[in-house]
Amino acid sequence: MGIRIITDSASDMIAERVENFEFIPLTVTFGEEEYLDGINLSHQEFYEKLIENDELPHTSQATPFVFEEAYKRAVEGGDEVLVITMSAKLSGTWQSAVTAAGSYEGKVFVVDSENVTVGEHALIDYAVRLRSQNKTVNEIAAELESAKKRIRLVALLDTLEYLKKGGRISKAAAFAGGLLSIKPVVAVEGGEVVVLGKARGSKQGNNLLCEEIKKAGGIDFSMPHFLGYTGLSDALLQKYIHDNEALWKDGIKELRITTVGGAIGTHVGPGAIAVAFFSV
Repeated sequence: MGIRIITDSASDMIAERVENFEFIPLTVTFGEEEYLDGINLSHQEFYEKLIENDELPHTSQATPFVFEEAYKRAVEGGDEVLVITMSAKLSGTWQSAVTAAGSYEGKVFVVDSENVTVGEHALIDYAVRLRSQNKTVNEIAAELESAKKRIRLVALLDTLEYLKKGGRISKAAAFAGGLLSIKPVVAVEGGEVVVLGKARGSKQGNNLLCEEIKKAGGIDFSMPHFLGYTGLSDALLQKYIHDNEALWKDGIKELRITTVGGAIGTHVGPGAIAVAFFSV
């Protein structure tokens, strides 16, 4: 009997090659056209469509039926199931996963990551590590519930407009960050998006990102950590890495970088960079 790890596409793990792993796509809709995030809409295709379309896309949560079908495949194959979802405060996907698990008591365990994208990714990566250590599914789920409190996701956005239109932050918070040339710095705290500060230009924004890392006590390089970016170019992220080399050079040999797809890109827009790590 193995442990099947299932997540949603908001984790941005579509390019990962992980054994006994499956992701459930959220739906991204442009006008009348629906796409399954990471299935028939790649990250690059999403941002190309974002540029081409005047109307902003919207996302829909994964349904209980889709989760139940995934559970059925896993359980019939002799596996127990560990499900790690994006924050329940940002999407109904967690509730869908829990509802579907009702038919598989003792076989399916659902963990709310209280995070998204690279933050969610970091928790899943830790789960894969624990599974390789032959932990039971109960032990892994319990450890994740504790470990997720240490994950910090901080991001520098080009604008708050996408978050406002998607209803992920208040209009007042968006207005405060919407002044000319202001780059908002946001985080996921307690499963919700919060605005930490505002910077004039990307250089000051990079400084704010570094300050937030230091406030957290630094990065635990023994745990999973990721950098992510939205849009068609990683130029801003590469500049951030270069300008803040001191943060990384003594801790790791290689930085793990991922693109952020349509499930989250819909709500933050292009031109964002994000850092996710376990605090010391």
